[in-house]
Amino acid sequence: MVVEEFLTGPEVSVLSFVDGKVVKPMVSSMDHKRALDGDKGLNTGGMGTVAPNPYYTPAVAEECMKTIFLPTIEAMQQEGCPFKGCLYFGLMLTPKGPKVIEYNCRFGDPETQVVLPLLESDLLKIMMSTTDGTLADTEVKFADGAAACVILASGGYPESYAKGKEITGLENGQIPGAEAVIYHAGSALKDGKLVTSGGRVLGVTAKGADLPEALKKAYAACEKVSFENAHKRSDIGQRALKALQ
Repeated sequence: MVVEEFLTGPEVSVLSFVDGKVVKPMVSSMDHKRALDGDKGLNTGGMGTVAPNPYYTPAVAEECMKTIFLPTIEAMQQEGCPFKGCLYFGLMLTPKGPKVIEYNCRFGDPETQVVLPLLESDLLKIMMSTTDGTLADTEVKFADGAAACVILASGGYPESYAKGKEITGLENGQIPGAEAVIYHAGSALKDGKLVTSGGRVLGVTAKGADLPEALKKAYAACEKVSFENAHKRSDIGQRALKALQ
């Protein structure tokens, strides 16, 4: 029998650059795991994300740095296996303070689709600094404003779904003239046509001066892409908007 503590509270994803000794968190994000509106339905790999996460206040960020981020890096040093690269902190902000739900040694998907578009600094330079231990002297700057990503999924995902459905509305993989970027996750070229080949097919990401603007652009772009039995959540970012109020 396994007994675990039952944790409650909003979840926050924080990706961070680490060079073995120094940790520089990226802008926070909020994932939407459930397949259906209202956080109902089965868990998925993520149906959409927004950044920054309004629950991750400067005070919470400071507490996480002191009680989670730095202790994690220092513990790995003490064990003789210092970590260098991208470290993903999956957090839950409980009534007793922030708790770690999971670690990942990689960029998280689809969180990365809203985090990196807001990065203003040179990503390659940052990556190189994590390998040579000079992250402390390297600028890691993110733009003001917000980003939103809406996932266009195959109908039936995350259970059984059909593949090979033609995707229309794109040219060279992107939407002509749209203020959005398309990330391909479950698409393929077949006989010269772009078709679905997975559950989460496309990630539609847009930036804005604030979250409402980013969401408006992302959903407007979604309307220009179509494939048979396409499915998306219509409430991405709504919890974040309520938190901002």
